[in-house]
Amino acid sequence: MAPATPLSLEALARFGHALSDPTRARVLLELRAAPGYPAELADAAGVSRQSMSNHLGCLRGCGLVVAVPEGRRTRYELADHRLGHALAELLEVVLVTDPSACDAPESGCC
Repeated sequence: MAPATPLSLEALARFGHALSDPTRARVLLELRAAPGYPAELADAAGVSRQSMSNHLGCLRGCGLVVAVPEGRRTRYELADHRLGHALAELLEVVLVTDPSACDAPESGCC
């Protein structure tokens, strides 16, 4: 296995940041299935269009999604098809949590 580079660690941190928010995680899963439009993504996530715009901006800034202009509309899709594969693999992971291992459960460490 190749050692992690600063750039790969940064990419992994951006991916983790995106997944740390349930709405952004849901958007990534929606886009894994098919490209989408902001209004449709907002409806599917149950958030306002302004909130979705902010989430999509974050995901673009992290380099995880791209905006594709289509006339007056903008379609969003995953920036790299391998992200879809990574999400599929993460969905298969089974985590066994230990709440007693967290010093401050109210801080949301796990």
